[in-house]
Amino acid sequence: MNDRTTNLLGTVGLAIASRIAAAARAILSHAGETPAALVVIGYGLGPSNEALRAILGLSHPGAVRLVDRLVADGLVDRRPGADRRSIALFLTDAGHRLRDDLLKGRLAAIRPLLAPLTHDEQDLLGMLLAKLLAGMPTSDAERCHLCRLCDDRACTNCPIPADFRQRAA
Repeated sequence: MNDRTTNLLGTVGLAIASRIAAAARAILSHAGETPAALVVIGYGLGPSNEALRAILGLSHPGAVRLVDRLVADGLVDRRPGADRRSIALFLTDAGHRLRDDLLKGRLAAIRPLLAPLTHDEQDLLGMLLAKLLAGMPTSDAERCHLCRLCDDRACTNCPIPADFRQRAA
């Protein structure tokens, strides 16, 4: 195990996380899990509050407050769920537009970090990152949490597919 590589990877991870958070704040003016909530709800599978809470790692009251704010901001609609006792969450048109802006902003924030690499080096890094992710021992819940800000249009062959359909119920 190369501790220098491990340390460098940790530093790059923090740089990426900071850039993503800054881009989300600039676009949304909300921090925390608000951007991830819009991305997850935007998959269009109608997650319940409980499924969203589990994916985002929030407490029940925290998830309720988050959804209440998104509804009040006109970004999310509550609709009847699979059974009459549950609700399903869906983005409004404004929510979809904001989600698209968030996902574009996320990629734009990360892209400059790859600029020093050649196209071939970027492809190699992509393969290595996919291998690292595929080798992570994760549960479906952990994969859903890891992919909570992923742009599924950019990552069409996910190395750690998360079963959002089961989580949305």
